[in-house]
Amino acid sequence: MAVQEEELVSAKYLVNKLHISDKYLRGLMTRLAKCGLIQSIQGREGGYRIIQPLKEIYLVEIVRAVEDVEKYLGCVLGFEECSKQNPCALHDKWNEMKFDTATFLNTITLNDIVADKSILRF
Repeated sequence: MAVQEEELVSAKYLVNKLHISDKYLRGLMTRLAKCGLIQSIQGREGGYRIIQPLKEIYLVEIVRAVEDVEKYLGCVLGFEECSKQNPCALHDKWNEMKFDTATFLNTITLNDIVADKSILRF
């Protein structure tokens, strides 16, 4: 959708392109629409389109819209009480990766992804 920024993209097209079920896609699109990242147009000529400038949509917003971003930023082993004072076995190693993950999600935009033609598979 980011590549076809202004155009409506049908659910059928996305299902075929992404190789996911229609039901799963529609659930994702509903969540993205509720967060104001995309617009859903109903009807025969309908579809979906991104409604914000690509430079303003960070990956963290997309992840947050469809799942709990905290699972990427919390304890890798799932402990609620994991801290410097009470670390899990992977605490120190995961902290480095967690910082890198948070930085990545908070600094990469859809525009960055579209601009890097080497990662596009369409």
